[in-house]
Amino acid sequence: MPELPAPDYPAEVRTRLEEDAREVIARYPDSRSALLPLLHLVQSEEGHVTRTGMRFCAEMLGLTTAEVTAVATFYTMYRRKPSGDYQVGVCTNTLCAVMGGDAIFEELQSHLGVGNGETTEDGKVTLEHIECNAACDYAPVVMVNWEFFDNQTVESAKALVDELRAGRPVEPTRGAPLCTYKETARILAGFPDARPGAVEAGGSAGPASLVGLRLAKGEVTPGRVVSPRSADAPQDEAPPTHPSSHDAPQRTSASDPHHPAGPVAEEGE
Repeated sequence: MPELPAPDYPAEVRTRLEEDAREVIARYPDSRSALLPLLHLVQSEEGHVTRTGMRFCAEMLGLTTAEVTAVATFYTMYRRKPSGDYQVGVCTNTLCAVMGGDAIFEELQSHLGVGNGETTEDGKVTLEHIECNAACDYAPVVMVNWEFFDNQTVESAKALVDELRAGRPVEPTRGAPLCTYKETARILAGFPDARPGAVEAGGSAGPASLVGLRLAKGEVTPGRVVSPRSADAPQDEAPPTHPSSHDAPQRTSASDPHHPAGPVAEEGE
């Protein structure tokens, strides 16, 4: 059977969202360019993108609901069903996986009693695996509402979700203080984060991310990058030649004279 038209928002909600939507649309020379932030806006209202939200976006931008649906279903950052206050994403891409991401994700599924993309019964945590958090130098990485929790272990990740479910504050390794998923969606829609000090806490790239830049600038003895998991390591050691074990040269066929990479015969033989 054909699906009935989506219901509209209650009048007071519609009025408030229209005011916000007009502010967003005014930023763009072509109104349809505002679709992505408007989807974040309606997601901030209900915690996911509903049929009502897509109808609202279509009406505000003069689009069809099919056009809006095509975009909303393409990007995984838009939720299509109710989800938790905290989106816990575990990177399971190559480097994070081999550094422990797969083990973290498997253990969290068991610990929380949910599968990928599912939400705990208390509505606090939605667990998902993420292909890449763009933070390979801090692997394995977990993100909560897009804030970084670096150098995780199975135990630290379990403690993290326990704190979230208990309503106790947790501090990201880098970036702004944590807020709920609805609050995050409103920020992504382009509205300022009004929490005191939140913008200043955003910070910049961490030391591990800047090692290559320092080397490119000619700094021959960059500071040692130490994982928080080994923060009790002696701090008075001389910096190693290579700032990270990931950068250390490995003996391969290209570097081992006894096992050359190419043919050993002279040219022409």
